[in-house]
Amino acid sequence: MQELAYRIGILLSSYSQAINKQNKTTGSLFQQKTKAKILYEVNNGGRISYFEQCFHYIHQNPLVARMVKNLPDWPYSSYPDYTGLRNGTLCAKEIFYALTGLNSENIKNRTMEKIDEKILDKLF
Repeated sequence: MQELAYRIGILLSSYSQAINKQNKTTGSLFQQKTKAKILYEVNNGGRISYFEQCFHYIHQNPLVARMVKNLPDWPYSSYPDYTGLRNGTLCAKEIFYALTGLNSENIKNRTMEKIDEKILDKLF
């Protein structure tokens, strides 16, 4: 895991250098103390997808913050796109579905599930 995190750090650094060279700028592209996170873990023979949990967490935020009563009501969310309630074209839904094995119906159900605090601690 440490090796992978190191490689991701090198990739982010190389990316920053290339963008700075292209734009004739200097400095950091990312907020200070940005960290790469491993978004999956194999645990006791099962796989925990932090990527999927993070996806649901982000979509739950307006509901948890009581900014809306229903997830589809938040106009700035991609939730309606992923669940087939809106036909937006910004999200690469098919790629996401292929990477996660989820579909619009899974997302509707799983996004409403409470995320385990231990998983949130690993994400943040």
